[in-house]
Amino acid sequence: MPEDVVLLHGFSGTHRAWDGVVAHLSPERYRPLGLDLPGHGSFADAERPITFAGCVDHVLTRAPACFALCGYSLGGRVALHVALAAPERVTRLVLVSTTAGIEDAAERAERNAADHRLARELERVEALHLDQKGRGRALRAAWSASTARVVAYMDVDLSTDLDALLPLVAPLLSGHSDVAIGTRLASNARVVRGPKRELISRGYNLLLKTTLRAGFSDAQCGFKALRTDVAHSVLPLVEDQGWFFDTELLVLAQRQGMRIQEVAVDWIDDPDSRVDIVRTAITDLRGVARLRLATPVARFVLIGILSTLA
Repeated sequence: MPEDVVLLHGFSGTHRAWDGVVAHLSPERYRPLGLDLPGHGSFADAERPITFAGCVDHVLTRAPACFALCGYSLGGRVALHVALAAPERVTRLVLVSTTAGIEDAAERAERNAADHRLARELERVEALHLDQKGRGRALRAAWSASTARVVAYMDVDLSTDLDALLPLVAPLLSGHSDVAIGTRLASNARVVRGPKRELISRGYNLLLKTTLRAGFSDAQCGFKALRTDVAHSVLPLVEDQGWFFDTELLVLAQRQGMRIQEVAVDWIDDPDSRVDIVRTAITDLRGVARLRLATPVARFVLIGILSTLA
């Protein structure tokens, strides 16, 4: 019978940090269970303050009756507390890059001050409320006011796995790219959704390639980032305030010669999505036609037709 193994990640990580290890575990010998700790991953909104005692209860209520326990860094410290709290349930304990703490009092004080500075930086969150609806309108307002080096967003349904966030923003922070987008249509993307949504998505992006010569593969994936200076230069050119905002922004960025980086994502469709597909499709088609007519060739042809009719 396979041995249950509970895996605890480090600070700011998720259970997906163990994917590389899990891939090498024999299913005949081990049954791995990666848990997101409070304040991380699927439990990012856990009630504050988060304590070691709370983390211990979190693990014990989700773990099997008896299990081997492996923890990395912060997860290792939590694992040690779990083993001390319930030694009858923990059959084996593996700690990776885990220390009991800093012995020197001055070093502890310095580390504590640094941790508090980091905590204040991580918790520097602002809420923005707009009376009018529209994703484009909301992103325009937030990005225009931002002083960060990079601006980004993801859809509120959390369909995209956040493990792709660092690969998304890294080429922007390095200056390699101007825009970065998640794509569900790359060969190495892992996507779970029904055939209807798959057909609509592929059809729409094919339409963009044929009519607007789009060089990007997935305009609608709700996982995008831009350098802030790029956003400030492109946003005044974008007219749409709703769902077509993404497509228009990408097309305009491409026309200005900006480099667009694509990141394959893991994406699970939200069956409770409130998006009106028909209305959105009609709006998108109107937007595509508007961008198509905005090209020099289209304007030339249109003027020729109107002058002939006149």
